[in-house]
Amino acid sequence: MSHPFVAIPSYIHIYQGVGADQVNGSEIADYLKLILKRAKVDLRLEFFNFCLSFYSGEAKADIFNETAVQMAKIKVRDVTKKDILSEPMPLEIEYEKKNLLKSTGRTFGILYEGFKLQQLYLKLINKEERDLQHLHFIITDQLFATWDHHNHRYHARTSIYGLPSLLSTSGIVEAPAKPRDFYLKRQLGEDPHLLKEEYQESFIDYSDPRMTDVLKGYVAQALFYHLAGYPFCEDKNCRLFNAHRQSELIHAQMLSPYEFCPTHQALLDQLEEVLSD
Repeated sequence: MSHPFVAIPSYIHIYQGVGADQVNGSEIADYLKLILKRAKVDLRLEFFNFCLSFYSGEAKADIFNETAVQMAKIKVRDVTKKDILSEPMPLEIEYEKKNLLKSTGRTFGILYEGFKLQQLYLKLINKEERDLQHLHFIITDQLFATWDHHNHRYHARTSIYGLPSLLSTSGIVEAPAKPRDFYLKRQLGEDPHLLKEEYQESFIDYSDPRMTDVLKGYVAQALFYHLAGYPFCEDKNCRLFNAHRQSELIHAQMLSPYEFCPTHQALLDQLEEVLSD
């Protein structure tokens, strides 16, 4: 039976690089099982530690050291400059080594070049799982950015889709714009803690209990990228809406009258028919 899907995966792997107190990985896995019933979905450890667990001895040490060097190389030091420093300083490499040893709760103040980070992670994935039958969703608190050719600067991103897909909880907090009044009051010197209390319903914050629900929308986008070649929707009520503001994000993921727009729901219904044949 012919169908419009680019590829239908058999396996979905979720890597939880954020503490269970912040993101419920099991709930996200169950959500994906509802959408793609035939796929085998598994919840894994933080990505780097999971990949490193298949090695031992000298090979493990080499991969660890090389990854630390590459992580230091892809840091964005100046958001207005596209070129990033090619040779990191020894202290930067040592910092990355310490960061890589953490299973969760990594330092997330550093900004990484998103596409280079994705390429680095791809090389760490087992070759047997580097195909269209396997989806890899990496949930991380690391911040990454991509270069915007229109205003010539790096912008923090919530996600990067492909093999693998990167989903950043820090990006969900930092990338979509908060209410304009929030920024104005902050510039006027109002207490940041009081500001967060005042606007707590208006944006997603760190350790936000709504983060798991929001991430469901981003894993859905990553899945549609794989299925149909495009992750987004223009309908502001659809989970696939590409939100640029916190208000849009919260509406699409938690306040919408429906989960998916009629077009994307029809695609999911068709997917179920294809899988049932």
